Amino acid sequence: MLEAAARAPLGDDVYGEDPTVDRLEQLSAELLGKQAGCLMPSGTMANLTALLAHCPRGGKAIVGHESDVYVYEAGGASLCGGIVYDPLPNLPDGTIDPAAIAEACAVDRSDPQIAPPAVLSLETPQNRCGGLPLQLDYLSEVSRLIRSHGVALHLDGARLFNAAVALGVSAAEVAKHADTVQICLSKGLCAPIGSVLVGDRVTIAAARRMRKMLGGGMRQAGMIAACGIVALTEMTERLADDHARAARLARGLSRIPGVRLDPGPPLTNMVFFKVRDDRYTTRTLIEAARRRGIRVEELGHDRIRAVTHAGVDDDAVDRAVSVFGDLLGHDALVR
Repeated sequence: MLEAAARAPLGDDVYGEDPTVDRLEQLSAELLGKQAGCLMPSGTMANLTALLAHCPRGGKAIVGHESDVYVYEAGGASLCGGIVYDPLPNLPDGTIDPAAIAEACAVDRSDPQIAPPAVLSLETPQNRCGGLPLQLDYLSEVSRLIRSHGVALHLDGARLFNAAVALGVSAAEVAKHADTVQICLSKGLCAPIGSVLVGDRVTIAAARRMRKMLGGGMRQAGMIAACGIVALTEMTERLADDHARAARLARGLSRIPGVRLDPGPPLTNMVFFKVRDDRYTTRTLIEAARRRGIRVEELGHDRIRAVTHAGVDDDAVDRAVSVFGDLLGHDALVR
């Protein structure tokens, strides 16, 4: 990626003159089966510009109450766009009950008291629900449902390629039911920065304007885009290794007394678990592991999240299991 960034041809992307950014945006759109793409500095900005493009001021964005858009993105759609969040409960598998979605969509749009729904945002894999990918038949069902009410579907696919690998399908198959899709080039794809929002040309043009308003026009951004091109052309296939190592980590942790996987064995590269040990709180255990060189974090509901990536090999996984086994006073072997 450093080599690609160093030799990337550059231009002013705010004026559409950076050929490397153009190539990344076209590649992203093609991989996800959409018309156009727009490079963004972050997934947060990509999600925000999508909601702003779909939803007028005073309109409603339907979101999951455990979604990153709702929990971790600082209420940006309300602050910047005057958009009303309508948080619906996420079920344990990361979905939202279609009946609840239908109820949120079926409003009397002639009633001036009502904030009309304009967009539904779903997340796959669903981070706070155990990194679980949404099933394709669910995405198809929800897409048909909301379109009958004139509501758009935005897909927060920060780790969409992980979802595709877990489901054994192409990224385009995951993305095809959504109007707009956000993908992160960082995380498992290893780029140092950047996300791409894809969709139809009109919506992406509107999002590009919002990007400029939010300060996301990055001028000679080809150095970032070059890394993103490597991410999309060379790093997606290796995600299966991350998933295998997450499964290896989960097996090792599950053999330690007091450790319980929550929600269960991982389907992607995220392992969630809880620990029952009177000697520790969740926070003090995390800090104890950090002092031993193992970086994990609490992510809702008193659960610890561990994430595998290109910098984590089998030896690192085994060492993490050994450290937790030692901290909890038990020998733990990976099989």
